[in-house]
Amino acid sequence: MVKYVRRKNWILLIVLIIPAVLYILRYSPSTCQTTTSASPPVEKEPFLREAMFYKVLGGDEVQCQMCFRKCIIPEGRRGACRNRENHKGKLYSVVYARPSAVHIDPVEKEPQYHFLPGSEILCIGTAGCNFRCRHCHNWHLSQRSIEEMDYVYDLMPEKAVELTLKKRIPTMSFTYNEPTSFYEYAYDIAKLAKEKGLRIIFHSNGALNPAPLKELLKYTDGVTIDLKGFSQRAYDNSSAELEPVLRTLKIIKEEDKWLEIVNLVIPTINDDLTEIRKMCTWIKENLGVDVPLHFSRFFPAYRLTRLPPTPISTLEKAYEIAREVGLNYVSIGNVRGHKHNSTFCPKCGNILIHRVGFMVLSNNIEDGKCRFCGHEIPGIWK
Repeated sequence: MVKYVRRKNWILLIVLIIPAVLYILRYSPSTCQTTTSASPPVEKEPFLREAMFYKVLGGDEVQCQMCFRKCIIPEGRRGACRNRENHKGKLYSVVYARPSAVHIDPVEKEPQYHFLPGSEILCIGTAGCNFRCRHCHNWHLSQRSIEEMDYVYDLMPEKAVELTLKKRIPTMSFTYNEPTSFYEYAYDIAKLAKEKGLRIIFHSNGALNPAPLKELLKYTDGVTIDLKGFSQRAYDNSSAELEPVLRTLKIIKEEDKWLEIVNLVIPTINDDLTEIRKMCTWIKENLGVDVPLHFSRFFPAYRLTRLPPTPISTLEKAYEIAREVGLNYVSIGNVRGHKHNSTFCPKCGNILIHRVGFMVLSNNIEDGKCRFCGHEIPGIWK
């Protein structure tokens, strides 16, 4: 009986002590690696960063000039992206140096297929976006404010660049959510990164205004643009507009930066084959035949869970249309193991880069040319 009581007391002691120890370890300041956003970011140092590209209006109002929305923002309020706040008549970024996602990914995930194949990129994203895509796969970042984030890291631009160099990663990428919404942070990182010999890419919805776009492109090597479709109907699904994106695509090409385009094909939203043909023709006539075009498979997500995944046959028809129009580099994404996940030489037809998912199995590009026929392949290879 005595042994039973002692054992019972030990069990009770363990039950009480272990949760307390775990609580201390979890919430002790010395072990916590993330910060929260309990207080207004504009009141805190070192995250106070005045926004770029805005106008001061009367009555303590400001007008953001970053994207097509040109939000007029009253005192104490934020723009549509949730990240730019009017504080006493000045506009501030509330996510500066406060990313919610910092990961190492293969460059193929962007996707960038003609940009240092098989290499790694250090990816940075925050909360917020200026689009409202009902199909967003990263909605837990893009459709939330910083106060709603589970994790927020303290990562100043200098530390982000230092981390990339320490990991021996050649490229930094602004991705996951829309870089427009954390423009100042991306811009400051890009300037420092270029000084250290790193490459910069970003993945965008393409709705930046020309001035901020051109300024960021000064420190950019490659861009991936999501082209949501080729009609206003397709862009209504994102509460956005098509024309600013087409303007952005032209500017990127004019500035001679490496460009790749992603078209997520969504059933009933943008899968009309006539529309896809018009899009491919526009790309050919305005951007050229060598801009890679990625048709990506949709899977139910966020507010479009009622729709089925894109039929693979639809993606294959889109691929055939793009090739018929004359585009040289067309791929099919989100279909693991598909033949057209790889890149083919437009001249001899041999596989240039053999991929399975994001993995590069072989690379037959030598000095920027096809190893088999010598055809020059555009891209960034060194």
